[in-house]
Amino acid sequence: MEAKPIEDVREFNEEDIMSPWKLAWRRLKKNKLAMLGLYILLFMVLMSVVGPIVSPYTMEQMDLSNIQSPPSLAHPLGTDEVGRDVMTRLFYAGRISLSVGLLAVAISVVIGSVLGGIAGYYGGLIDSLIMRIVDIFMSFPFLPLLITIAAVMSDWKVPPQYRMFVVMILIGILSWPGLARIVRGQILSLREQEFMQAAEALGIRDRRKIFRHLLPNTYASIIVSATLDLGSAILTESSLSFLGLGVTPPTPSWGQMVQVARDLYTLQMQPWLWIPPGICIFLTVMAINLFGDGLRDALDPRLKR
Repeated sequence: MEAKPIEDVREFNEEDIMSPWKLAWRRLKKNKLAMLGLYILLFMVLMSVVGPIVSPYTMEQMDLSNIQSPPSLAHPLGTDEVGRDVMTRLFYAGRISLSVGLLAVAISVVIGSVLGGIAGYYGGLIDSLIMRIVDIFMSFPFLPLLITIAAVMSDWKVPPQYRMFVVMILIGILSWPGLARIVRGQILSLREQEFMQAAEALGIRDRRKIFRHLLPNTYASIIVSATLDLGSAILTESSLSFLGLGVTPPTPSWGQMVQVARDLYTLQMQPWLWIPPGICIFLTVMAINLFGDGLRDALDPRLKR
């Protein structure tokens, strides 16, 4: 009797042979709201980068014959109180607001991930000391403290071009404790895994263990936290600028442009001055939150099917 070949009945799922990042991207693409948020965010970034280049006006160019004029062919979003083109300033303001958010989040990620990694790896006295510092920072009233420091900058007459960087640094320094706790919690678990026992047996230095073996395994949480914190940073900058304590004229930001709506006449009769920057803030923060929520779901291994 002729022998029949043994058929391999095992079925391989394509997801079983994909890298974690490719698998996360595949899940993310299935989330329509997250992809919508990503497209909106990319559009806002593209608008802020390319807009000032293609605009026929400069940020501070004045048209004294068209002061506070409504939208027209020459000025699609009208002009402000000194005849500057609102759309051009909206483009430049996007650069400032997005830059403040990105750099503030970058500072927060660096401080939070490093201190969280050190606390989680060493534990003991070092962990207790870093966590007490975290508790102190988290006990600060965030927005009132920023307002106080910004008011001090106004008294010291800090130039507008430097205030933007001060705002970035302040938001970043005050935003890292939450991320530090997340990273610490994950590393407390990761340091007991088999790969860390192997690293210990090989005599690898502590710095290499933390930055080459432990922290890379927390990138998913760091990326999600940074994405969601970006929206908060943009809102914080907008709030400070709206109060006149953040980015100040002539440098524009979306929050500083909305500031003109503080009087009833402008609010009712000149909506082209404050509605466009308000829409930009809303769309950008909403897009970041939608994308961040989708990214969190995509990177959560418990959602693997």
